[in-house]
Amino acid sequence: MSKLKGLGTNFESLVPVGVNVEIVSTANEHKIHQLALDVVKPKSDQPRKYFSEIELEKLAQSIKKQGILQPIVVAETEQNSYTIIAGERRWRAAGLAGLSKVPAIIKKVNELEHLQYAVLENVQRQDLNPIEIALSINRLHNEYQQSYEDIALSLGKAYTTIVNTSRLLNLPEVMQESIGNGTLSEGHGRALLALAKRPSLQKKLYTQILQKNLTVRQAESLVSEYKNADTSSNKEASQTNEAKVVKYNQPDTKKLAKKLGLKKVDFKVAKNGQAKLTFTITDNTQLEKINKLFSLDS
Repeated sequence: MSKLKGLGTNFESLVPVGVNVEIVSTANEHKIHQLALDVVKPKSDQPRKYFSEIELEKLAQSIKKQGILQPIVVAETEQNSYTIIAGERRWRAAGLAGLSKVPAIIKKVNELEHLQYAVLENVQRQDLNPIEIALSINRLHNEYQQSYEDIALSLGKAYTTIVNTSRLLNLPEVMQESIGNGTLSEGHGRALLALAKRPSLQKKLYTQILQKNLTVRQAESLVSEYKNADTSSNKEASQTNEAKVVKYNQPDTKKLAKKLGLKKVDFKVAKNGQAKLTFTITDNTQLEKINKLFSLDS
């Protein structure tokens, strides 16, 4: 597993974009470059998918007053062309603020490191919603064969947290969208996952959460109620079926076969309570006797 290098603590310092110096820091690891906005592009498969226009406008107003407090991180794709590893929101807001340049740290990374840096930075800044994190975990796990243990280690999260977050992608798309846009929380998603094998109940719970604005605890209580009711219903159905089982009087099959002139008569009771009476015949004469017995011979 490739290890991530630190992004540096000096990011918190104020770096106004109007400074007419190309390289502000002297440390090779964290040189801060002033890059033109139009040579920087977001990566099409970057982890963050959703950007609030209201929040972008707020950030743009802040940038107008104070500049950009933390450089974005980019990777050079070709000469004088860069893709964003971390900081797309700041890059977008800089454009809204009317800036022509943005402070940036240039990293040399491969595709895996690019994704790891992007996920790590966004998770640390809490810029990704749970579905975006789940999608990123899924990519690291499936495309780059990263184990959940390695992903947990690189993101500084517990193994169970990583696994549970990735499971959100098992929810129906409409529920994922609600979590992605903030209508529901990750906790609501976990409650819904508990009903994954009961789609109708899962949909019912989802509707109730939205209509009644239920908390996670209230949603979890409903899950327990659904499951208990389901268990009671199954128990009652089982008891009802048991009550319907008929107790048959065992016939004397040998005597019956002899009286009917048949070779053999069998009587069996199945587990579901249904009984079967079987006649074994050897010629047409015996068949005619059966027909007459049941008035089948016209």
